[in-house]
Amino acid sequence: MAGAENMTTKSTADISKPLAGKKILITRPRERASRFAAVLREYGAEPIEMPTIQIEPPSSWEPLDRAIAAIGSYAWLVFTSATGAQAFFTRFAHHQRQLGELEGLRVCAIGPETAKAIQAHGVAVDVVPAEYRAEAIVEALSRFPLQGKRVLLPRAAVAREILPHALTQLGAEVDVVEAYRTASPHTSVGADLRRLIERREIAVVTFTSASTVTNFVALLGEEALPHLLQGVVVACIGPITADAARTYGLVPEISPTEYTIPAMARAIADYFSRQQAS
Repeated sequence: MAGAENMTTKSTADISKPLAGKKILITRPRERASRFAAVLREYGAEPIEMPTIQIEPPSSWEPLDRAIAAIGSYAWLVFTSATGAQAFFTRFAHHQRQLGELEGLRVCAIGPETAKAIQAHGVAVDVVPAEYRAEAIVEALSRFPLQGKRVLLPRAAVAREILPHALTQLGAEVDVVEAYRTASPHTSVGADLRRLIERREIAVVTFTSASTVTNFVALLGEEALPHLLQGVVVACIGPITADAARTYGLVPEISPTEYTIPAMARAIADYFSRQQAS
C-alpha cells in the first residue's frame, strides 16, 4: 500500500509541473544534451534527444598544437563555447603541458557555461561579459590594453568573424585556431527526426546554436518546415540562434534573456505556465 501511495504522490507531483506531458526536442550534440535533458525533466518534461550536429576533431591539429607550444607568448586566451574550452584543454593535456604555464595569461569566457568548463580544468576565469555574445566580449576586453597583445581564440571551424576582426581593430594580434568542427550526424537521424515530428507529439523544438538550426533545416528540408512544424513551439537560446532560425522562416516564440541552458529550460516552463493560466 505504501508503494502505491508513493506512486500516486509522484504522479500528482509530475502532473503539477509546468512541462508535464510535454515532449521537447533537443537538437544539441549528444555529449552536451544530457544536462539540458536533466533540467527539463525537473519541470516534468519528456526530453527527446535528437542531435542535428555532432562534434568532430579539427581538420588538422597542427594550428592548435603550434599555439599550445607557444602558449607563453599570449596575453589572452578567449573561449566562445564550452566545447572549444574542452577541446583546448584536452589537447593541452595530450601534450603533457602543465597548468602552471598558463600563469600570467588572462582568460575570457563568453558566458557562465563556458566559464564552468574552463574552471573544471583548474583554470581561473578573469572575464565573463554581462551579455553572452561576441560583441559583449569585445566591449569587455576593450577596457584592457590590447595594443600589441597576442590573443588566442580556439573555436569551431565555422564561426562569426566579428570577434577576431574587432579585437584586431583594438590593436591585438589575434590567432584564430580550429579546435573542433560541427558536422551533420553520420546516422539516419533525418528520417527519424521527420517521423518523430510527423506524429505531432513534439511540443517544443529547441535550438542552442546557429549550427543546430542550419542542420535541422538541412535534415528536414526547408520546403517542408511550415507543414512539419505547424503547432510546434520554437525555442532559441539567444539572439544569434534566433536570427538563424528566422533566416529559414522559423518564428522563435521562446528566447531567454540569459543565454544559458538553465535559463532556456526555465523560459520554456514559464511559457507553458502562462499558456495554462490564460
